[in-house]
Amino acid sequence: MSNEATNVNPFETAKQQVDIVADLIGLDTGMRNVLKSPKRELTVNFPVRMDDGSYRVYTGYRVQYNMARGPTKGGIRYHPQVTLDEVRALAAWMTWK
Repeated sequence: MSNEATNVNPFETAKQQVDIVADLIGLDTGMRNVLKSPKRELTVNFPVRMDDGSYRVYTGYRVQYNMARGPTKGGIRYHPQVTLDEVRALAAWMTWK
């Protein structure tokens, strides 16, 4: 993977996509802001005892993006290098599709 691709913020990409479509349909600024803001975010840190007896602390993220149509699908991804912005983007894309 190129260095350029790893510097892309997926949540910024998602918000840019909102702006592109909002321009096409004439969406007002207030609604754009609603569509670009997650409803709820949870960050947890939890210790895991490894096979060798040592402990490592892992961080997990849960994002609930929009509850307008009932329960959220949100965004979740299991990976050691996952970021909050990546989970935000996944939650946004699940909401909009």
